[in-house]
Amino acid sequence: MGAQVPSLGKEDRLNRQQKAQQTLDLKEKFLKAKAVVLTTYSGLTVAEIAELRKHIGKEFHYKVIKNTLAKRASEDTPVSVAGDYFKGPVGVAIGYDDPVAVVKKVIEFSKKNEKLKLGAGVIEGRLFQADELRQIAELPPRRALLGILAGAMNAPLSKLASGLMQTVGRFANALHALKEKKAAA
Repeated sequence: MGAQVPSLGKEDRLNRQQKAQQTLDLKEKFLKAKAVVLTTYSGLTVAEIAELRKHIGKEFHYKVIKNTLAKRASEDTPVSVAGDYFKGPVGVAIGYDDPVAVVKKVIEFSKKNEKLKLGAGVIEGRLFQADELRQIAELPPRRALLGILAGAMNAPLSKLASGLMQTVGRFANALHALKEKKAAA
């Protein structure tokens, strides 16, 4: 088994300036984020966390952070609704474009490695529990949902256009028949 995730010893503790910078960086990420998923990573090795980061890809971030810094960084951001969930060993997955994609990636990895536990999540400012996140992960990708929406919006317009074309066609046929009748008379 690989090395466990180390706790911060005295020599690894951050000074005030480092804490302030880390808090500021995290706050910026929270402000840009469409989705933030909180996880418990207890028992994961450094190699397994690296594997998780590789699994979720470059378009997302996964950070193991101190809870006090995370709470401070979440203030005045949409992630502030999850402030009570920053307890124990917490890792944060952050997604910026498709809010459902980051949730799916974290859940996929947690199925492969049961040590990673899904916690709460914030999607576009709204707090979701783990079971709700699992339901959200079952949604089709954003592009597919937009396609479904476009199709639903297009269907009534297509029917209206078809109906108008049929009416115009019937009117043209009636005019043609009237012209024929007058020409024959």
